[in-house]
Amino acid sequence: MLVLSHLLADPISIRIGNSVFNIGLNFILYLIIAALVGIIAERIVKSTLPFGVVGAIIAALIGVWLMTNVIQIGGLGDIYLFGVPLVRALIGAIILVLIWRALTYRRRGYRRAL
Repeated sequence: MLVLSHLLADPISIRIGNSVFNIGLNFILYLIIAALVGIIAERIVKSTLPFGVVGAIIAALIGVWLMTNVIQIGGLGDIYLFGVPLVRALIGAIILVLIWRALTYRRRGYRRAL
């Protein structure tokens, strides 16, 4: 158990050019929470995103960015879990799933007359 906690405590550093990226326990927990929020958003809208869980993670991450940096709603109480605003992430992910569904949804039985 001590070895596992030591491995998770030290982040893995990746250097690309002049940029250094650290992947630690916080980043892993952030991705897990994003996956859960994305999956919940898919269930609420009753639609799925492409690429399964990876698509759900991407939707939740973009949803967090969308609702914290682009669309800022004042007075919205939020619950933070490991730095992730859950309510804003869920709203943003739902918006993205709805947009995806609107762009890709085809009505069944609809045929274009030629």
